[in-house]
This record gives sequence, structure tokens and C-alpha cells, in this order.
Amino acid sequence: MNALDLLAWGVLPYLVALTLIAGLIWRYRYDQFGWTTRSSQLYESKLLRIASPMFHYGLFVVLAGHLMGLLIPKAWTDLVVTQETYHLVALVAGTLAGVATLVGIALLIYRRRTTGPVFLATTRNDKLMYVVLTAAILLGLLATLTGGHYADGAEHNYRETVSTWFRSLLVLQPDVAAMAASTWQFKVHILVGLALFALVPFSRLVHAFTVPLHYLFRPYVVYRSRDAVPPAPSRGRVRGWDPVGTQDRERRNR
Repeated sequence: MNALDLLAWGVLPYLVALTLIAGLIWRYRYDQFGWTTRSSQLYESKLLRIASPMFHYGLFVVLAGHLMGLLIPKAWTDLVVTQETYHLVALVAGTLAGVATLVGIALLIYRRRTTGPVFLATTRNDKLMYVVLTAAILLGLLATLTGGHYADGAEHNYRETVSTWFRSLLVLQPDVAAMAASTWQFKVHILVGLALFALVPFSRLVHAFTVPLHYLFRPYVVYRSRDAVPPAPSRGRVRGWDPVGTQDRERRNR
């Protein structure tokens, strides 16, 4: 274990976590109106109806797979399924979800680049976010498809390296050696993923931390049909609108 491994796998994750937490607090206190995706559906909705669900649902499956693979120890899953079955399911499901997420974000980028008003509303921060997010997805697919073996052909199981390292971070005892023993595909994927997490509080990705809990407690919104409203009773002629010309004045003086 060298100093670079210690910095990358023992120090950097905590710096990113600190940046994420502090950034979210700062954004909530000083930029609540900016805590949004800045929806562009008004400018174009046809392609968005396809790309957005594909990206988000694919991403949900990807995140669920990450949480299961990182948090559940290998010894626990070995009690339920064999290693071969687990690997096959993870490979197929992860690849399909990853491809769906990649196609979804590719369509979103295409839409943003080719739709004039949407492109004009794109900031430099958005462009950086799209680059880092797309890189993380691509590297995740690369790690899934090719990260199962070392350069010399030896088999690599990320649940004995990456997962062990991740769980050690949660108990504040980083197992740097476990992560250092992983393949380069997983290492690069994790570094880009850490960069993405550090970027979240300062980009439109911050909306991922929005949970509309107030919807559970707000009063009901009552809708009434326009036809059900009875017509207002007539009050006759309103004197405030009587004519005030010369003829009217002469009529009153008689």
C-alpha cells in the first residue's frame, strides 16, 4: 500500500462526503429557489417523454444494484444463491439497466443540443455535469463487462475488494488494501463516481435529494366544476354606472 492508495481510498472518500453534506446544507440555506432541475419541458416534450423515464428508471435499477452489491456481504448471498447465479443475474440486470441509462442520457444530451431554447438555457455547470455523469455510466458498464479479471487473466470478484472497502468506510476504518487490490476498471469508475458526488450539491443533480414530504400534510385542493356554480343573482341597475352626461343632469333637474 503506497501513499497514493492511502490518499485515493482512505482520505478522498471522506473529503467527498464532507463536500456533499456541506454543499447540500449551503445550497438549502442560500439557494432554495435554485434547488431544481430547471425543467425545459415547456420548450420540447416529445423526446423528453421517452428519454427522461428511460434514464431515471434505468438509473434507479443501477443504484439499487450498487446498494445490494456494496452493502450485502458475499457470505450472506452465498447462503441463498451460488456465486455463478449471483454473477449472472448481476451481469444481465446491470448491463440492461446500464444500457438503458446510457441511451436515456444520450437522448437527453441530443435533445439539449438540438433544441434551440433548451441549448440556450444550458449552463457551463450543466455541460460539466453531463460529461461527468456520462463518464460514470460508461465506466460502470466497462467495469461490469470487463472488470471481472485482472490483466494476467486471474479472476476478480468486486465483492471481495470494492464491497469490503465500501463497508469499511461506513465504520470509519477504511480497508485501503482491499480497494487497492481491485482492477483498474473499478478504480477509475469509483474515482469518477466520487467526482460526481462532489458535484451534486452545485448542479441540477441536487434535486435527487428533494423529498416532497409536505405533500403528505398539506390540505386538500378542492376542485369545483364551473357548471356546478349557480349564477350570481341579479341586483338590478347599479347606480355607480348611471350616465353622467348633460342630458341625464337635465332630466334630474326637472
